[in-house]
Amino acid sequence: MKVAVVGSGVMGLGIAQAFAQENGYEVTLCVVSGKGFDKKRELFEMPLKRQLAKGKITQERFDEITGKVTITGIEGCADCDLIIESAVENLQAKMKLLKQIEDIAKPDALVASNTSSLSITEISGELTRPIIGMHFFNPAAVMKLIEVIPGMTTTPEMVEQVKDIATDIDKVPVEVIEGPGFVVNRLLIPMINEAIGIFEEGLASVEGIDIAMRLGANHRMGPLELGDLIGLDVCLAIMEVMYHETFDAKYRPARLLKKMVRAKQLGQKTGKGFYEYDHGKKIPGTAIDLRVTGE
Repeated sequence: MKVAVVGSGVMGLGIAQAFAQENGYEVTLCVVSGKGFDKKRELFEMPLKRQLAKGKITQERFDEITGKVTITGIEGCADCDLIIESAVENLQAKMKLLKQIEDIAKPDALVASNTSSLSITEISGELTRPIIGMHFFNPAAVMKLIEVIPGMTTTPEMVEQVKDIATDIDKVPVEVIEGPGFVVNRLLIPMINEAIGIFEEGLASVEGIDIAMRLGANHRMGPLELGDLIGLDVCLAIMEVMYHETFDAKYRPARLLKKMVRAKQLGQKTGKGFYEYDHGKKIPGTAIDLRVTGE
């Protein structure tokens, strides 16, 4: 099966790796801008090179995985059997990109969106073919879950096909009825938002909140560090979707979350969020102080 991942950000790169490291899949990573292919190749290979350096994979395995991936512009999805859109979490951007994909894709291609919160039905509103939600989790090459979300026009056959594909790449599919935030983000992102609110009120430090949730709730990662991993812009986008879909005050984004996104302090991907990072690795002792926020 030929798979195209359209969108080459953190999630797109991870989804491409998730397929490339399994047998039977050829992967086309489509860069929406149509440029910077060498840089995207470098970013795709970076986590695999770390595994190679640590002896977790062999040179032969490295060459096998990277050899399955072709990097092109969006036109590269034209002959693919499965096309996964992985653009920014913005309704208009996804609708525009999926319309481009529809014009290029072959008639029998299965088209999916990696949206983390948006309505599949609304995203597909201007399309003539049905699509389905196929929500991976960061880091996509490692995390086992895929939320499978049918829209109003998604067929039962598409649902079963996506479930089979998920299982085939060693993931666990969970079917979710369409709703804002689906399951994981409906529970997870408000927790991160509340942690930001606790810090904003000055009740505890960044590190104190994260330690409390790791040791008190047995979480592998504290909520603020997790927000940095997901991307604070993504957290904000999901909170705004849930708030505008429900107008429930419990989904109102924290003011500090909005301010940090405006300042481009998005977490790991920008090198600074609630902590500072060097090539994705948290630098100890760099948690932000509330005094720098101007509160």
